[in-house]
Order: sequence, then C-alpha cells, then structure tokens
Amino acid sequence: MIAGFRKSHARIAPTWSVSGALACLLAVSTPSVAGTGQPTPWQIDFQTAVTPVMDAIYSFHAFLTILSAVITLFVLVLLGICILRFNERANPVPSKTTHHTALEIVWTIIPAIILIAIFVPSLRILFEQLEIPKSDLTVKATGTAQWTWTYNYPDNGGFSFDSNMLQDNERKPGQPRLLAVDNEMVVPVNKIVRMQVTAEGIIHSFAMPSFGIKIDAIPGRLNETWFKATREGMFYGQCSELCGRNHAFMPIAIRVVSEREFAAWVEDAKKKFAAAPDSATVVVAEAAR
Repeated sequence: MIAGFRKSHARIAPTWSVSGALACLLAVSTPSVAGTGQPTPWQIDFQTAVTPVMDAIYSFHAFLTILSAVITLFVLVLLGICILRFNERANPVPSKTTHHTALEIVWTIIPAIILIAIFVPSLRILFEQLEIPKSDLTVKATGTAQWTWTYNYPDNGGFSFDSNMLQDNERKPGQPRLLAVDNEMVVPVNKIVRMQVTAEGIIHSFAMPSFGIKIDAIPGRLNETWFKATREGMFYGQCSELCGRNHAFMPIAIRVVSEREFAAWVEDAKKKFAAAPDSATVVVAEAAR
C-alpha cells in the first residue's frame, strides 16, 4: 500500500503536484466527505480511519500533500521571477554565469533533506504494517475460484463459512449495493486480529480501506497482515486484484462488535456453520451400521 504512494517518476511529478496536490488539499480540508466503513457519493478523501495503521497512513498522506503544495508554490514563484526578471526586455544583456557553487550545494542538500523527511515516516509505517504484534484472534480468509471469500476461525473451534455478495432482491434496507454479503466476518473491537490470506486457483487481493490493509491472496502461499479496529460498526472492502469475470462482485464485509457480542456470535456460528460430514464418512457409517 505504502509502495503505491511512492511510485512516482520525475516526468509526471510536476503534473501531479499541480492537480493532485490541489485535490488532496481540498480533501484534507473537508474530511466530512469521507464515509465511515464504505464509500459515499462525491467522496474525494480516504474513508474514516478506524485502526492505528490507517491513522498513520492518513497523517502521512496529509504531510505529503502539504509538502507537495509547498514545493509547487515555491517552484511557481521561481518561475514567476524568471519570467519577470530574465526576459529579453527586462534583461537585454543575458548573464553568462555557468556555475554557482553555493546554489548548487543548496539545491543538492535541500532535496536530500526532503527525501529523508519522506523516507523516515514511510519506512516506519511500512514496518508497522509488516511486523505483526501478538494477536488476540486469528482469521483466515481464502479467496476462491468461485469469486467468494471463505473465512476460518482456527482459534475459536475451526469453523468456517462462505461470504457471498447479496443480490439486489436480497438486500435489506440500509445495506449498500455490491458491498453487502450474506455472512460477514465478525471481530471484537480493540483486539489485535491476525489476518491470514490465501487463495484457491485465482489470485485475489484482500483490501479494507478503513483498516489500512491490502494484501494479495495467492494460491499456495499464506500471506499475513493485522489490524486493530477501534470502533464498532460495519466496514466494507473489495477484492483489489483483477481476478476474472466476477471481480467486481467479490466484496469484503467486516462487522466489529463488542467482546461480549463476539463471544455470543462465536457460539451461534459454531452451530450454524458446523461442518457437515463428507460422503466418505457417511458411506463408512452406513457400512458399519
């Protein structure tokens, strides 16, 4: 995720600085346009952060926005000075200066300082994302070849269930279109959740904007990330990898509840999602009987 913010090139930097910085400044000044847990119409800002990692990402984003705006204004002032003072009419005899030691030192040191100021916090956030603290709960998410998510709770009896997008005729009032699911992933508030992410047959990507997590789900590989939701509520994400025909219909829904509600949900889920015996077990049981 952080790498995505830093993938910029010198050729496109001026364009981004003028248009992107102005848009981001507007976003920072109007955080109310961002939704809590889901996108909202005309949203230009991040969704409301509900984890420490996303708080850090948002602060870093605001810092980069302000820094980009300052650099843009500084360059704009320099361009104005060059246009006004060094045109042919105002300066008929052009300077033939080819080197200026002090100026060359300044424009080498200042960009280096700016890069260090960007590098240090970005590296800190990256380590915060990758270093998983001692967890209170583990949830395994598997992206399937049928474009659904399967969630497993190994710390709570090992039950698992599929999560499928609700069709328009299945949604209840208040449930968002293309985001609501039949079975949400449920976690307790203020608890560290270790997310194990993998896939079957197709590469997917588990992304939850409000939590600041985005990690690829790759067949044959188990990736890990973590989050600590500090607010109860419903939060939505989507598969962020172009995974095929139903890529746009593979939402992620996480319901954050109190610790007591989570304990009650686990007991109900153990009964609701109890594994049915497979055909081989049935045949052996019938033969023995």
